[in-house]
Amino acid sequence: MAEPADATRLLEQMQAGDPGAADALVPVLQAELRAIAAKLLRAERAGHTLQPTALVNEAYLRLVDQTAANYRSRGHFLAVAAMVMRRILVNHAQRRAAAKRGGGAKRLPLGDDLLAGDAPHIDLIALDDALNRLAERDPRKVQVVEQKFFGGIGMSQIAENLGVSLATVKRDWEYARTWLMRDIQQGD
Repeated sequence: MAEPADATRLLEQMQAGDPGAADALVPVLQAELRAIAAKLLRAERAGHTLQPTALVNEAYLRLVDQTAANYRSRGHFLAVAAMVMRRILVNHAQRRAAAKRGGGAKRLPLGDDLLAGDAPHIDLIALDDALNRLAERDPRKVQVVEQKFFGGIGMSQIAENLGVSLATVKRDWEYARTWLMRDIQQGD
Protein backbone atom coordinates (compact mmCIF):
# COMPACT_ATOMS: atom_id res chain seq x y z
CA MET A 1 0.00 0.00 0.00
CA ALA A 2 1.22 3.50 -0.80
CA GLU A 3 2.31 5.86 1.88
CA PRO A 4 -0.46 8.43 2.39
CA ALA A 5 2.11 11.24 2.37
CA ASP A 6 3.39 10.19 -1.09
CA ALA A 7 -0.10 10.23 -2.58
CA THR A 8 -1.00 13.52 -0.91
CA ARG A 9 2.24 15.12 -2.16
CA LEU A 10 1.56 13.92 -5.72
CA LEU A 11 -2.03 15.19 -5.56
CA GLU A 12 -0.75 18.62 -4.47
CA GLN A 13 1.76 18.62 -7.35
CA MET A 14 -0.95 17.55 -9.79
CA GLN A 15 -3.18 20.43 -8.70
CA ALA A 16 -0.27 22.84 -8.99
CA GLY A 17 -0.07 21.88 -12.67
CA ASP A 18 2.82 19.38 -12.65
CA PRO A 19 2.04 17.19 -15.69
CA GLY A 20 4.14 14.27 -14.42
CA ALA A 21 2.37 14.09 -11.05
CA ALA A 22 -0.80 12.50 -12.44
CA ASP A 23 1.25 9.78 -14.16
CA ALA A 24 3.25 9.17 -10.98
CA LEU A 25 0.04 8.93 -8.95
CA VAL A 26 -1.24 5.94 -10.92
CA PRO A 27 1.16 3.32 -9.52
CA VAL A 28 0.92 4.81 -6.02
CA LEU A 29 -2.88 4.39 -5.78
CA GLN A 30 -3.50 1.65 -8.37
CA ALA A 31 -3.84 -1.18 -5.84
CA GLU A 32 -6.27 0.74 -3.64
CA LEU A 33 -8.39 1.89 -6.57
CA ARG A 34 -8.45 -1.62 -7.99
CA ALA A 35 -9.55 -3.02 -4.60
CA ILE A 36 -12.43 -0.53 -4.48
CA ALA A 37 -13.44 -1.44 -8.04
CA ALA A 38 -13.24 -5.19 -7.36
CA LYS A 39 -15.41 -4.80 -4.23
CA LEU A 40 -18.02 -2.83 -6.16
CA LEU A 41 -18.07 -5.33 -9.01
CA ARG A 42 -18.49 -8.31 -6.64
CA ALA A 43 -21.87 -6.79 -5.79
CA GLU A 44 -22.85 -6.73 -9.47
CA ARG A 45 -24.52 -9.42 -11.54
CA ALA A 46 -22.45 -12.34 -12.81
CA GLY A 47 -20.92 -11.71 -16.22
CA HIS A 48 -20.75 -7.94 -15.77
CA THR A 49 -19.08 -6.42 -18.81
CA LEU A 50 -16.91 -4.03 -16.79
CA GLN A 51 -13.76 -5.41 -15.21
CA PRO A 52 -12.02 -3.80 -12.21
CA THR A 53 -9.17 -2.45 -14.33
CA ALA A 54 -11.58 -0.86 -16.83
CA LEU A 55 -13.61 0.69 -14.01
CA VAL A 56 -10.44 2.09 -12.40
CA ASN A 57 -9.22 3.46 -15.72
CA GLU A 58 -12.52 5.17 -16.50
CA ALA A 59 -12.79 6.64 -13.00
CA TYR A 60 -9.15 7.73 -12.97
CA LEU A 61 -9.50 9.55 -16.29
CA ARG A 62 -12.48 11.47 -14.91
CA LEU A 63 -10.65 12.29 -11.68
CA VAL A 64 -7.40 13.63 -13.12
CA ASP A 65 -9.17 15.48 -15.95
CA GLN A 66 -10.97 17.78 -13.52
CA THR A 67 -9.28 21.15 -13.58
CA ALA A 68 -11.30 22.48 -10.63
CA ALA A 69 -10.77 19.44 -8.39
CA ASN A 70 -9.12 20.06 -5.04
CA TYR A 71 -8.08 16.78 -3.43
CA ARG A 72 -7.02 17.41 0.16
CA SER A 73 -5.44 14.02 0.79
CA ARG A 74 -5.14 10.42 -0.37
CA GLY A 75 -8.27 9.56 1.62
CA HIS A 76 -10.23 12.40 0.03
CA PHE A 77 -9.10 11.31 -3.46
CA LEU A 78 -10.16 7.70 -2.74
CA ALA A 79 -13.53 8.89 -1.41
CA VAL A 80 -14.14 10.90 -4.58
CA ALA A 81 -12.93 7.92 -6.66
CA ALA A 82 -15.50 5.69 -4.96
CA MET A 83 -18.23 8.21 -5.74
CA VAL A 84 -17.13 8.40 -9.39
CA MET A 85 -17.08 4.59 -9.65
CA ARG A 86 -20.58 4.50 -8.20
CA ARG A 87 -21.75 6.94 -10.85
CA ILE A 88 -20.10 4.89 -13.63
CA LEU A 89 -21.77 1.69 -12.42
CA VAL A 90 -25.16 3.36 -12.01
CA ASN A 91 -24.95 4.82 -15.52
CA HIS A 92 -23.98 1.41 -16.85
CA ALA A 93 -26.92 -0.22 -15.01
CA GLN A 94 -29.34 2.42 -16.29
CA ARG A 95 -28.23 1.89 -19.88
CA ARG A 96 -28.56 -1.88 -19.46
CA ALA A 97 -31.99 -1.58 -17.79
CA ALA A 98 -33.22 0.77 -20.48
CA ALA A 99 -32.07 -1.68 -23.12
CA LYS A 100 -33.92 -4.54 -21.42
CA ARG A 101 -36.97 -2.50 -20.33
CA GLY A 102 -36.63 -3.00 -16.63
CA GLY A 103 -33.49 -5.06 -16.40
CA GLY A 104 -34.96 -7.49 -13.85
CA ALA A 105 -32.59 -6.39 -11.11
CA LYS A 106 -33.16 -7.88 -7.67
CA ARG A 107 -33.77 -5.39 -4.85
CA LEU A 108 -31.76 -6.00 -1.70
CA PRO A 109 -31.40 -4.06 1.52
CA LEU A 110 -28.17 -2.22 2.24
CA GLY A 111 -26.54 -3.90 5.21
CA ASP A 112 -23.13 -4.55 6.72
CA ASP A 113 -23.22 -8.08 5.29
CA LEU A 114 -23.03 -6.55 1.81
CA LEU A 115 -19.68 -5.05 2.76
CA ALA A 116 -18.11 -8.41 3.49
CA GLY A 117 -17.30 -9.18 -0.13
CA ASP A 118 -19.89 -11.94 -0.62
CA ALA A 119 -22.46 -9.43 -1.77
CA PRO A 120 -25.16 -10.67 -4.11
CA HIS A 121 -26.36 -8.48 -6.97
CA ILE A 122 -27.56 -5.07 -5.85
CA ASP A 123 -30.06 -2.97 -7.75
CA LEU A 124 -27.78 0.04 -8.19
CA ILE A 125 -30.53 2.07 -9.81
CA ALA A 126 -32.82 1.65 -6.78
CA LEU A 127 -29.91 2.36 -4.43
CA ASP A 128 -28.90 5.44 -6.43
CA ASP A 129 -32.49 6.72 -6.43
CA ALA A 130 -32.70 6.21 -2.67
CA LEU A 131 -29.34 7.94 -2.14
CA ASN A 132 -30.53 10.89 -4.21
CA ARG A 133 -33.68 11.16 -2.05
CA LEU A 134 -31.56 10.95 1.12
CA ALA A 135 -29.25 13.65 -0.25
CA GLU A 136 -32.22 16.04 -0.31
CA ARG A 137 -32.57 15.51 3.45
CA ASP A 138 -28.93 15.09 4.53
CA PRO A 139 -26.06 15.15 2.02
CA ARG A 140 -23.44 14.25 4.65
CA LYS A 141 -25.12 10.91 5.33
CA VAL A 142 -24.89 10.14 1.61
CA GLN A 143 -21.18 10.97 1.71
CA VAL A 144 -20.75 8.50 4.58
CA VAL A 145 -22.54 5.78 2.59
CA GLU A 146 -20.54 6.50 -0.55
CA GLN A 147 -17.26 6.35 1.28
CA LYS A 148 -18.05 3.31 3.43
CA PHE A 149 -20.15 1.18 1.11
CA PHE A 150 -18.78 2.12 -2.28
CA GLY A 151 -15.25 3.07 -1.26
CA GLY A 152 -14.62 0.61 1.53
CA ILE A 153 -13.13 3.47 3.53
CA GLY A 154 -12.91 3.03 7.29
CA MET A 155 -15.01 5.05 9.71
CA SER A 156 -12.00 6.96 11.11
CA GLN A 157 -10.86 8.01 7.64
CA ILE A 158 -14.42 9.06 6.74
CA ALA A 159 -14.57 11.20 9.89
CA GLU A 160 -11.30 12.85 8.88
CA ASN A 161 -12.45 13.35 5.27
CA LEU A 162 -15.70 14.99 6.41
CA GLY A 163 -14.24 16.90 9.34
CA VAL A 164 -16.60 15.37 11.91
CA SER A 165 -16.20 13.06 14.88
CA LEU A 166 -16.07 9.28 14.63
CA ALA A 167 -19.27 9.08 16.71
CA THR A 168 -21.04 11.33 14.20
CA VAL A 169 -19.96 9.11 11.30
CA LYS A 170 -21.21 6.00 13.13
CA ARG A 171 -24.58 7.66 13.80
CA ASP A 172 -24.81 8.86 10.20
CA TRP A 173 -24.05 5.34 8.90
CA GLU A 174 -26.70 3.69 11.07
CA TYR A 175 -29.31 6.30 10.20
CA ALA A 176 -28.53 6.18 6.47
CA ARG A 177 -28.49 2.39 6.36
CA THR A 178 -31.88 2.17 8.08
CA TRP A 179 -33.35 4.97 5.98
CA LEU A 180 -32.09 3.43 2.72
CA MET A 181 -33.36 -0.04 3.55
CA ARG A 182 -36.82 1.38 4.34
CA ASP A 183 -36.85 3.56 1.23
CA ILE A 184 -35.79 0.73 -1.08
CA GLN A 185 -38.31 -1.68 0.45
CA GLN A 186 -41.13 0.86 0.02
CA GLY A 187 -40.20 1.09 -3.66
CA ASP A 188 -40.73 -2.65 -4.20
